[in-house]
Amino acid sequence: MGVMLTTDFTVPQRRVQDLTDLMRTAWWMTDRTPADVHRLLDNSDLVVAITHDSTDRLVGFARVLTDYVYVALVLDVIVDESHRGSGIGAVLLDAVVTHPALADVRSVELVCRPDLIPFYRRWGFTEQVGTSRLMRRTTDPRLTDGP
Repeated sequence: MGVMLTTDFTVPQRRVQDLTDLMRTAWWMTDRTPADVHRLLDNSDLVVAITHDSTDRLVGFARVLTDYVYVALVLDVIVDESHRGSGIGAVLLDAVVTHPALADVRSVELVCRPDLIPFYRRWGFTEQVGTSRLMRRTTDPRLTDGP
């Protein structure tokens, strides 16, 4: 990759606004506020934050909700638009799927757009989930169809 990156499993208070700004670049997170992001961080079981060392900029993020036994749900995977295609997404996913806390989890799951399926397949994710279907109850109209 050639670019020096730092992977952290916490997001310090001083980075909450940076994370909020990064999240707001994704269609499903445009209404995030620093207060909501702070609560999100406090209530996530695992977070991964990637910082670009030379610019000290937060360029990638993902989080996980899990029971540490049966299921872990990967959420809010995002890479700064100017760094997409540079390998930061791979660094994020590597950090998630190899995290020791998730080593014994039976099923790691995520939801993604169809065009990202080939990317996630590299870590063994599959869209073959039997007859299971994603269901949702939401008050957010953006989450009914997506882009």
